[in-house]
Amino acid sequence: MAAYAKTFKDLKVWQKAHEFVLLTYKVTADFPSHELFGLTSQLRRAAVSIAANIAEGFKKKGQADKLRFYNIAQGSLEECRYYLILVNDLQYTPIDTLQALLEDTSRLLNNYAKQIALKDKKE
Repeated sequence: MAAYAKTFKDLKVWQKAHEFVLLTYKVTADFPSHELFGLTSQLRRAAVSIAANIAEGFKKKGQADKLRFYNIAQGSLEECRYYLILVNDLQYTPIDTLQALLEDTSRLLNNYAKQIALKDKKE
């Protein structure tokens, strides 16, 4: 994947993560105002962290550094997974579309990190 990508924006996994961020901002804009400094802020921060860590990891030279940033992105993704459970349980908004985007991002990120790890073992 990375061999063909000139910038992080070329990565399908980053594109999907960015799409998740944009939808997260749109959906959380309708959350109750008392959640502005709670769930709204936390979900947005974690969503941005996924895309940001993919972008930062892309530019790292060493495979171990790359994998560390992709692992941080995976942690933020799991944090978002919990927040979506909470959003659903609080009945703030339907989460189907957000959840589907998050699952796509998770699958792509896991596969991308595996490719980087395999490349590291071959070298």
